Amino acid sequence: MIHALTAGTKTTVYWEKAEDAQGAVYTILAGGRELVRTSSTYAVVDAPKEGETIDLEILRDGSSIGNTRVTGRAQKRRLSVLDFGAAGDGIKLNTESLQRAIDACTQGDELYFPAGTYLTGALRLHSDMTVYLEEGAVLQGTENPEDYLPKIPSRFEGTEMMCYQSLLNLGTMDHTGPANAGRVLIYGHGTISGGGQKLALNIIERERAELKEYIASLGEKVQEYENNNTIPGRPRGRLINLSNCEDVRITGLTLQNGASWNVHMLYSRGIVTDQCIFRSQNVWNGDGWDPDSSEDCTLFACKFFTGDDSVAIKSGKNPEGNRIARPTRHIRIFSCYSEEGLGIAIGSEMSGGVEDVRIWDCDLEHSLYGVQIKGTKKRGGYVKDVCVMDSRLSRFLVTAVKYNDDGEGAEHPPVFSGIRLLRDHFSCWARDYWEKEDHPVTGIELTGFEE
Repeated sequence: MIHALTAGTKTTVYWEKAEDAQGAVYTILAGGRELVRTSSTYAVVDAPKEGETIDLEILRDGSSIGNTRVTGRAQKRRLSVLDFGAAGDGIKLNTESLQRAIDACTQGDELYFPAGTYLTGALRLHSDMTVYLEEGAVLQGTENPEDYLPKIPSRFEGTEMMCYQSLLNLGTMDHTGPANAGRVLIYGHGTISGGGQKLALNIIERERAELKEYIASLGEKVQEYENNNTIPGRPRGRLINLSNCEDVRITGLTLQNGASWNVHMLYSRGIVTDQCIFRSQNVWNGDGWDPDSSEDCTLFACKFFTGDDSVAIKSGKNPEGNRIARPTRHIRIFSCYSEEGLGIAIGSEMSGGVEDVRIWDCDLEHSLYGVQIKGTKKRGGYVKDVCVMDSRLSRFLVTAVKYNDDGEGAEHPPVFSGIRLLRDHFSCWARDYWEKEDHPVTGIELTGFEE
């Protein structure tokens, strides 16, 4: 299937790579005229003008693999945030003025951030809107936990709970229901930047004071947690929170320094993230892109400089994740590059199941784990039908982990099956982010659960 998505004056076309397509050359034609020739499974072309239609055909080594039609859209009315009282001076707190601008943005509008730094707390997006950040525009989250209240329902490390709001929020979490928000485009050449590790530590200290009696009541059980920041740290928000959303695209931007994960899609479908840069080198739990009990999500042409997983595919934690039973499936990741971080992970919160994951043409040689499928004996659930092909990896792991192992266990351990590696290159050297050095590793490791 050929997909075509338009943002501004450009249309991005992408398609899935066939398993026998090693070394293929693709040609994109418009009315029989060659537009692009590439070895990647995506291309960017000029969008048609309003009222015009172009028929695009994709050839693989000269043979057609499909086509799609793209129709030019009407230009949206541009609403500048400056017209709502926002100031890009990096000093004024713009939360109220930016929220007014968001609320005023209709389906025919494009909310426009000119160059500047816009300091803000949590913002609430709505369906059928477009946000554009021009080059030099920075949407900058504060480091003050109070700016992300009141808390909202969310899920962190596999468990539903009340969390601080993220910098950008769309949809309302409901694991029993369908999508309740969507058709949103966030694009441009600017930056969405959270409060990062400073915000995270401020939230942790605030929560530690509020949870003092509860933490004390755990006694020795507190040793089951990863560290003494785990419990007060779990309510941290993300950079972008998509709950029960559909048809959302984030493209062209730098996404950085959430208080924990950067882009978290929960109980969602049809989320596309492409041609973005992710940065979170000094953020604890600083994942890049986390599909969580979500379907039909696509990530491509992105670069990662993360303090944790570049990608973490999740579906809940035992036994709650087993009971909710919303799997993550139909995930496509391709043409991505990891300069720093742990690589692509499936789990360890995968109790609702993970299936049909395709990864191709990625360069994860500079990551600590390459591709890792992980769980604990308590998890339950499954991971099945995973294919990694034509990628450069530091290593590949299927492993049991000991962290994040608190709470009640499932009745049965998880099952990993249907995992395939095709034409991948293993460097057998892993880049340790914390020690800032490379060290030799085993290329493929398979570790089961202790009896």
